[in-house]
Amino acid sequence: MTGSGNDFVMVDARVSAPAEWTPEDMQAVCARGTGIGADGVVFVGPGSHSGAARMIYYNADGSHAAMCGNAALCSTTLAAHLGLGAGAGEAMDLETDAGTYRSRATEPGRAELHLSAVDTPNAVPGLKVGPGERQALLSRVGVPHLIVLVNDVDAVALQERGRALRFDRAIAPDGANVNFISNGPQGWRMRTYERGIEGETLACGTGAVGAGCALQEWGLGSLPVAIRTRGGGILAVRATKTDGRYDEVWLAGEGRMVFRGVIT
Repeated sequence: MTGSGNDFVMVDARVSAPAEWTPEDMQAVCARGTGIGADGVVFVGPGSHSGAARMIYYNADGSHAAMCGNAALCSTTLAAHLGLGAGAGEAMDLETDAGTYRSRATEPGRAELHLSAVDTPNAVPGLKVGPGERQALLSRVGVPHLIVLVNDVDAVALQERGRALRFDRAIAPDGANVNFISNGPQGWRMRTYERGIEGETLACGTGAVGAGCALQEWGLGSLPVAIRTRGGGILAVRATKTDGRYDEVWLAGEGRMVFRGVIT
């Protein structure tokens, strides 16, 4: 499945559970050229109660991550397709390792996700921005995201600069996904270096939420906001700031099935 270019191997957890997979299995399946090719492996199964579905997410290197926004959008549409949780257009509880979120499949190939409240993004003491970078804030939306405002996302040497910031001592020991964002004729555009993949991914849902909150903090825009991903898709973010945090956080975007198959 794809979520605005962020692609995943989705596994029916009723057929194959995470315990049956090793990190090497996940790496082989996610390898582009020799495997299926994906940014991660997502297991979707029944939730803890009627009307709930369960999502468990692993990065392409086999490491576990508590949350991934685009994987959650894909999981929502897949759960509706498989008859788990709730049908299309109906709200379901999507259980993840970062908490339980309300979500629904809104139309064919699209979904929306109600996220937990997001703390106001903060500056990172000791972090230095480089040439073409204007300012940066750290936001936690399930996982940490460093939001970096740049003059032009196309001019960023993403692999080199993204890796340097991801491992910067100022955000050690866990590091963070690094989301570069700039404004132009097409509106706000974002490129992402994702930890666990250790390279560029074509979209990042929770990163878009962090970026939307950062833009409001910088006074460069106000929510709701639409952010165009490297894959060309649009991620829509809306939220309301109250008492130093962002509440009623919603992420809407693509969750589209590309093909179905059997992994042997």
